[in-house]
Amino acid sequence: MSIILIRHGETLLNAARTIQPADTPLAPRGLAQAERVAERISALKPAAILASDMPRAWQTAQAISRSTGLTPISTPLLWERNFGDLRGRPYDTLSFNAMEMIEAPKNGESMASFHARVTEALAYAAKLRESLTGPLIIVSHGLVIRAMLENNIELGAHSIPERIGNTAITTISAHAPHRAELVNCTVHLTGTGLAEDEHSLSGG
Repeated sequence: MSIILIRHGETLLNAARTIQPADTPLAPRGLAQAERVAERISALKPAAILASDMPRAWQTAQAISRSTGLTPISTPLLWERNFGDLRGRPYDTLSFNAMEMIEAPKNGESMASFHARVTEALAYAAKLRESLTGPLIIVSHGLVIRAMLENNIELGAHSIPERIGNTAITTISAHAPHRAELVNCTVHLTGTGLAEDEHSLSGG
C-alpha cells in the first residue's frame, strides 16, 4: 500500500503568478479540479487523509473527504514554505528566484528550516501510515512535494518535474526508503477543460 501526495487545486494567485498569503483559497477552477481528483482518489479506497490546513489545501482535502467519507487530519508540518514579507508580491517582478532562495525572507522561513520541516512531515505521515489498512492521502503544496522528491524519495526511473501541477498525484511506497511509483500525474484533468496551467506559479 502507498502514500499518495496531492498538490492543492488552482488559486487566482497561482494563475497570476503571485506569491500567496497563507489564507489564499481555491479559485473556481481549483474547486472543480479538486472534485476531479477526489473522484479519482475515491476509487483507490484510501484509509486516511492528512492535509495542510491552509485554505487552498484544506478545501482540496475537503473535496476528497466528501467523496470518501474520511475526515481530514490537519498538520502545520505540511504548510507551504513561509515566504514572509514576499507574500503578495508578483513573482515576475522580483529580481531573483524566490522559490530557490536559501536564506529566509524577512519574517519567513529559510530553505534549510523548510526542508527539515518537510522531512519531519513525511516521517509523521509514514508513522500514521503504519496504523492504516489502505493508502494514506497527503494534501499539501507544490514546494512541499518538490522538497520530498528532492530529499526524501528514491526516484528510480522518475525525475523531478519542472513544476508540480495543480491536483497532481505523486505516489510513493509507504515505508522508508520511500520509492517513487508515480510522479506528478494529472490525467484526471485530461479532456475536462480543467487542465493544469503550465504558466501558473507552482509553489509559494
